[in-house]
Amino acid sequence: MLKTVFLTLVTLAVAIGGGAASAWMILENVPPVGAVAAGPWTAFPDAGTPEADPYSRARFTREGGIPLGRSEGLVFTASRDSAERALRRACTYRIEGTIPAARLWTLHAADPSGMPLAPKGRRQAALHSGMILHREGVPFAITISPHPAPDNWLAVTGSGPMQLVFTLLDTPVSTGVSLGELAMPDILQVRCDA
Repeated sequence: MLKTVFLTLVTLAVAIGGGAASAWMILENVPPVGAVAAGPWTAFPDAGTPEADPYSRARFTREGGIPLGRSEGLVFTASRDSAERALRRACTYRIEGTIPAARLWTLHAADPSGMPLAPKGRRQAALHSGMILHREGVPFAITISPHPAPDNWLAVTGSGPMQLVFTLLDTPVSTGVSLGELAMPDILQVRCDA
């Protein structure tokens, strides 16, 4: 009798522990399904929809994130520049090029886990489309750097790797219009501190 109870407990422990461990490994190591890439930027348009895979839903739930629905917008992230180098906080980058049509967009820097970087002094930790300077005859550009820069500057703090989060709100892109041929701005490395 005691042997049967012991074997049942061991079997349950292995089954529950193995199932929990395999789910944890998938959530930690396997990238989400349904990625759409545009240059260095990656988005998951199905993340906030009923078509999202169960692992993506579990990942958002575990991290406490609230994904945007398809009609609300689209979130792009980049952890590498256009030359496939990892983004680092000690480097200066320039974002330039075309931005898809959107009623509003935001840009902020985050650590690899997705937590926004702390603001630098009195500077805001993010930029949005209403605060960008546009000059006639000069292409759109944003400088991302720990050092002050003229015009459009997103200040970063700390050291180590980072990612950029670019959110398009109320955009026709989120409804699936030409997602495969989407043109996003380039991320160019200008220089790095030693």
